[in-house]
Amino acid sequence: MVQYNFKKMTAVPTGKDFIDIILSRTQRQTPTVVHKGYAISRLRQFYMRKVKYTQQNFHEKLSTIIDEFPRLDDIHPFYGDLLHVLYNKDHYKLALGQINTARNLISKVAKDYVKLLKFGDSLYRCKSLKVAALGRMCTIMKRISPSLAYLEQVRQHMARLPSIDPNTRTILICGYPNVGKSSFINKITRADVDVQPYAFTTKSLFVGHTDYKYLRYQVIDTPGILDRPFEDRNIIEMCSITALAHLRAAVLFFLDVSGSCGYSVAQQAALFHSIKSLFMNKPLIIVCNKIDLQGLDALPEEDMKLVTEMKAEAAKTVVAQGGEASGEAVLLTMSTLTEDGVIAVKNAACERLLNQRVEIKMKSKKINDCLNRFHVAMPKPRDNKERPPCIPQAVLEARAKETQQKEKRKLERDLEDENGGAGVYSASLRKHYILADEEWKEDIMPEILDGHNVYDFVDADILQRLEELEREEGLRLEAEAEAEDDALDMDARDLSPEEREALAEIKKKKAMLIQEHRIKKSTAESRPTVPRKFDRYRSFTTKRMGRELSTLGMDPSAAINRARSKSRVGRKRERSQARGDDEAVNMDVDQPNKKLRLRSRSRSRPPGEVVPGEGLRDSAQKVKAIKLAKNSVKLRNKSARRGEADRVIPNMKPKHLFSGKRSIGKTSRR
Repeated sequence: MVQYNFKKMTAVPTGKDFIDIILSRTQRQTPTVVHKGYAISRLRQFYMRKVKYTQQNFHEKLSTIIDEFPRLDDIHPFYGDLLHVLYNKDHYKLALGQINTARNLISKVAKDYVKLLKFGDSLYRCKSLKVAALGRMCTIMKRISPSLAYLEQVRQHMARLPSIDPNTRTILICGYPNVGKSSFINKITRADVDVQPYAFTTKSLFVGHTDYKYLRYQVIDTPGILDRPFEDRNIIEMCSITALAHLRAAVLFFLDVSGSCGYSVAQQAALFHSIKSLFMNKPLIIVCNKIDLQGLDALPEEDMKLVTEMKAEAAKTVVAQGGEASGEAVLLTMSTLTEDGVIAVKNAACERLLNQRVEIKMKSKKINDCLNRFHVAMPKPRDNKERPPCIPQAVLEARAKETQQKEKRKLERDLEDENGGAGVYSASLRKHYILADEEWKEDIMPEILDGHNVYDFVDADILQRLEELEREEGLRLEAEAEAEDDALDMDARDLSPEEREALAEIKKKKAMLIQEHRIKKSTAESRPTVPRKFDRYRSFTTKRMGRELSTLGMDPSAAINRARSKSRVGRKRERSQARGDDEAVNMDVDQPNKKLRLRSRSRSRPPGEVVPGEGLRDSAQKVKAIKLAKNSVKLRNKSARRGEADRVIPNMKPKHLFSGKRSIGKTSRR
């Protein structure tokens, strides 16, 4: 887990933007309407609130900037020195100090002006004090604009820094420019560092991650270092020196034995000896790169002597750490172009670093607490006979059988190669379906059928449930038939055979109508609305009733006359109530005139109609009273909708904008 994450730091606005943000928030979050008729205590409170709120916003914003920027004395020395190299520690601290001073000054200004506002004796005096307070705060912010701009640049650059954890397992790559450091990190990690055939392609630290023995290692690629005095090194080189000085890592010093980097072996050896003090207490490996151009055996004697001296110095560091120089591989060769020896270098560095970290933990005091918790039992030998580990023969046979089965099993990749390769062969996703019949696997199942999703109705036990439903339906029909027979026997005791047949037909027809009604009721939600003249369920006319009664062998004339007489009486009663008894007597019941039918319908009472008991003389007086009532509440309704904002326009139509001729020119002012 990375301890320092500079990417989450809040952006630092410029001085002008800072003022706009704070004053806009004050305007939006505090009341903005005040009148000279208010009590003086209310006026003082109104303007004191604005001053205090502005000071609190400035304090919060500035405190966020001060808290989020790291303190160079409190963070890890690696990051402290790196930030000093990149941004100059003095400038950084001065900028944050100016922000802190501005915060304190703004608090002091607010405190002083709040004291003065407590003794304000008029609206003008209070408003002037408020304007002066906010103006002094904005002036303070304008003075620190250069510091804010500097901190914003620093924040943006820090957000682009790699996330390096100083305490985790780390492999550090260093050496002269253009010796193959970036190519090596690209080979062993997923980092994508730019590689070019010229010096100083890498201008900053780059981080990648690799795995060894189920542990994660971070690999840091540093810019190239030149052999020159410490004071003459630039910022790019100082990044590498900082990483070497403060990170506990395994150091890989790259050496270009071919000389294609532009620097001789003597120059690279001089650099090694000048910075060897930075390698103390760190696992060190000298890596001879580009052996595809020139092998280590083909070096001249002078260069080979220098390489041997470097190897001896690396061996001394191993001995100083408690290891054996003969057993440690301090000089390795590789080629990033042919990838020869790349993995061996990575494994050697990880192993050396892991051993060193284990030794450090074994020497620490915490190891005693761990050793007290477990005990390793070592059996004493009974005789001089050796007893090596033995694997039973049955286990070996089972493993061989399993391996053989894996080799025989055909994979989808094998089938693809046999059937034309990618783009020609398409794997069947249905061949592993578990179905009752193997032929069902390739059946085409439609997704939508008759407007329904087929998979909503798929059920594994559909056949069994269908049989149960059919059985239940048969039992229900038998029970209904028995009930009908019993009812028929009870009702048809005193009837003739013809009447019994008619009764049976009627009951059958009634049962069908009930069944249709149930079906129609169950599908009422999804059934579309049908016009009345096309709806067969609503067209129950006297003709249809007569036709159906005739099919049953009954005389329909009496039923039709009774239905007509009922409808005629009902319509007479409605018209008599709507228009009066005298008109109902003179009006024909079956009047075909549409105007007369419309007149018979009830209507809402007009607003001007006088109702008895209201105390009004006539309709004109009632209309006038309604109009006066509306006008009397209009002003109150306007005031109720008006808010506290300054943008309220007291006069919606000012006379100077809505009177006189329109002159030639712009009319946007209207």
